Amino acid sequence: MCFLSRPYTPMKGGISNVWFDRYKISMDSPEHLDSINPMCQVLTDLIKEEVASGIAKNRILLGGFSMGGAMAMHLAYRYHRDVAGVFALSSFLNENSVVFKELEASQQSLPELFQCHGQADELVFHQWGEKTCTQLKGLGVTSSFHSFPNLLHELSLQELEQLRSWVLKKLPEVTANVQ
Repeated sequence: MCFLSRPYTPMKGGISNVWFDRYKISMDSPEHLDSINPMCQVLTDLIKEEVASGIAKNRILLGGFSMGGAMAMHLAYRYHRDVAGVFALSSFLNENSVVFKELEASQQSLPELFQCHGQADELVFHQWGEKTCTQLKGLGVTSSFHSFPNLLHELSLQELEQLRSWVLKKLPEVTANVQ
């Protein structure tokens, strides 16, 4: 939806539809904030549009797969700590992420994180997702981490069913007062 066609450094500068650029696909690499921060602004504008249309901010979930999950964590934990929750599937934050630095000083209530990861993921290693979850927990984020044996960098039906259950728990049906 908001992907931008841009040069992507891990593809030797080839044009790709990605949320943001990375110097490399690795936890120990610095974040590419010159591309992350403008995308956070684009997505913040979308959130503002939803709120202006009548959607309560505490009824908005932010989430995604791979880079989309990382983008959701940046967006929620840096700018929108009042959303209903965050989900990140096969995602990670760089080990020196600005997200961690900003949460260190936070006394604010934080949205819950639902995270899933395939144990056979060869692009975004399972331990990167686990480490991200552990670091966020240590900074006060209520989170759950779900591992899926034999799952590569992809989605599974079981994972999506667990996500659906979590979404329904976070956003129970609202009944309108009809007179």
